[in-house]
Amino acid sequence: MRLTRRFSLPLLLASPLLLAACSPSTAPPAVDEAAPPPMTGAAPARPDTPTPPPMTAAPDDRTASAVESGPNAPADAAAQDAGQARTRIERVLGDADSYERVFKALQQGVASEDRAAVATLMRYPLRVETAAGKREIADAAAFQRDYAQIITTPVAQAIAAQSFDTVFANQQGVMIGSGQVWLNGTCVDQACSRSDVKVVTIQE
Repeated sequence: MRLTRRFSLPLLLASPLLLAACSPSTAPPAVDEAAPPPMTGAAPARPDTPTPPPMTAAPDDRTASAVESGPNAPADAAAQDAGQARTRIERVLGDADSYERVFKALQQGVASEDRAAVATLMRYPLRVETAAGKREIADAAAFQRDYAQIITTPVAQAIAAQSFDTVFANQQGVMIGSGQVWLNGTCVDQACSRSDVKVVTIQE
């Protein structure tokens, strides 16, 4: 089919426009919806926010009680009831007179180095702890034989320096010094108005 000159010029001019309209357009880059948001810096800490102090455990009142109730109570424990020893003994143990008699007999016997007299004040088997170690003394004969290893210089000094008015007393008994000697009694009657008091522990 031949085109006439009259139509050929308009078609030639229109062909570039038609080609441009028919060609595919370049699409904009796709957005990845799964991409994470842009990174942002951490928010600065507020300068007016105080830093909490480290947690500390509350003191346990039972610790002090445990220390005072054992045979190794501290030396200053005896001073807590200075001048009130008899009252405390009567309240906790009963029969303060028996404790005082044994206490004075022990002081006199140790001061005069009367081994036989001191041996009668012990309750056997007697618990002894010295630099040589822990052991039990079976009877009065063994006590007299090993007297020098039992009533050592520190023990004798603690007995001599103690006043009955300032002894420490608790459910464990009556303490002499800082725990070098402990006295305890067994009730003779049901009311515990009288007690058989003896030395039950000696330790350096």
